[in-house]
Amino acid sequence: MTAMKSDGQVTVALVHGAFADSSSWNGVIERLQADNIPVQAIVNPLRGVADDAAYVATAMRQIPGRVLAVGHSYGGAIITNAATNADNVVGLVYVAAFAPDEGETLGEIEEGSRDSVLNSALRQTEYPAGKGVPDAVELSIDPAQFKTAFAADLPDKQTKIMSATQRPVAASGFGEPSGPPAWKKLPSWAVVATGDKAAGADAVMKMAKRAGAKVTEVDASHVVMISHPDVVADVVKTAWQSVN
Repeated sequence: MTAMKSDGQVTVALVHGAFADSSSWNGVIERLQADNIPVQAIVNPLRGVADDAAYVATAMRQIPGRVLAVGHSYGGAIITNAATNADNVVGLVYVAAFAPDEGETLGEIEEGSRDSVLNSALRQTEYPAGKGVPDAVELSIDPAQFKTAFAADLPDKQTKIMSATQRPVAASGFGEPSGPPAWKKLPSWAVVATGDKAAGADAVMKMAKRAGAKVTEVDASHVVMISHPDVVADVVKTAWQSVN
């Protein structure tokens, strides 16, 4: 998903989180494109922090010119790591997202949250990976708890579809220590959804403040970019204007 871009303009690179795909950014993309802001959605493999960050960093380095990296949820951890290896990234936007420090794991962050109910809503599935390779353990959200934990402010019909099409994430994604954070050297912005029961609104706010991000609070669930795409797009536009 790419808009036409003029020479010198910053491209917005959107990175989705766990249990989702790039279509979760559709409402935001529509609004950015309406303002002729160059935008590209990057697929997040959901295979673990180091592997996903390497993939996303490679994708961002191949975008011509400068890049504003935007991550939702687990995607926030990925841009935090990827941007340290993509010299063309000039800013970070966290959307109901993790912004871990070096050595932290997402599982530990969620365990410390009073608002998150995600750990109790997750279910594990094992998949054989082949001879000589450890079996893969993947996490998904129990359909019965999907709406409450992930998307409480969306219509039931929509959340049932999202639950049925959710992309599982490798369990290592929540147990793997994060690397040196890009937010220590780059300007950042954050959208904090006050009704976030997945990452946990309290944990997200704490990380955003630690990163020195300019914070916008929204009365929304974890998927604030779907329920309030206008607000998220406005924050991205503000960040984009700042780094151009």
